[in-house]
Amino acid sequence: MLFDTHAHYDAEQFDQDRDAVLASLPGRGVSLAVNPGCDIPSSRRAVELAHEWPFLYAAVGYHPEECGPCGPAELDVLRELARDPRTVAIGEIGLDYYWEENPPRELQQRVFRDQMALARELDLPVIVHDREAHADSLAIVREFPQVRGVFHCFSGSAEMARELVKLGWMVSFTGVLTYRNARKAVEAAQAVPLDRIMIETDSPYMAPVPHRGKRNDSGYVRHVCEKLAEIKGISFEECARITLENGKRFYRIP
Repeated sequence: MLFDTHAHYDAEQFDQDRDAVLASLPGRGVSLAVNPGCDIPSSRRAVELAHEWPFLYAAVGYHPEECGPCGPAELDVLRELARDPRTVAIGEIGLDYYWEENPPRELQQRVFRDQMALARELDLPVIVHDREAHADSLAIVREFPQVRGVFHCFSGSAEMARELVKLGWMVSFTGVLTYRNARKAVEAAQAVPLDRIMIETDSPYMAPVPHRGKRNDSGYVRHVCEKLAEIKGISFEECARITLENGKRFYRIP
């Protein structure tokens, strides 16, 4: 069975058929999934969905693109949501320097630090979004040696992946591994030991080949596992078992 460690089922792309998609996942080989929030409403919805579906867990946090409103009151709301038994992480948090219209870098960094501190306080792992902000993301992570985490949808170099492994962190890969121009992601996956790798879809985005361009869902995590197994020179079954165990250990899921 497969563990999709990052999928956004609160997203509007699932509004028409969310229940049908979620109900289909066990029959498509998916035994677990984590739904990270991106702001207060989506974090609340992630927790609600995790209570509705026994194989679904939640993470709560402010995505860097949405972090503008995050202050002490909002952190208090996240703190309460994070104490829910179905919440397994603080996320999706981090830095995104790609879009010019994103909140200012200084604000993103402050909110990132605030949420890292919250994770430290609550002894929860974090899910980090890092886009075009590799050096600053790594620097802030180093400020919190007590916090465990994963860089999701990893887009950094093999060298950066090795640095994260040295820090005790996990690295997670999406359907990007299956893309023709994915040499950098493949090299990073080659550099990460099997016990530090997780797989994900980042649904509804970034569907893998042969579904690229379509709405993604957790059933397609199989293609990520197939490609990672090929990269690592192991069987699909072994890759599925290892990534499932890694995800359960990281999120402390029994």
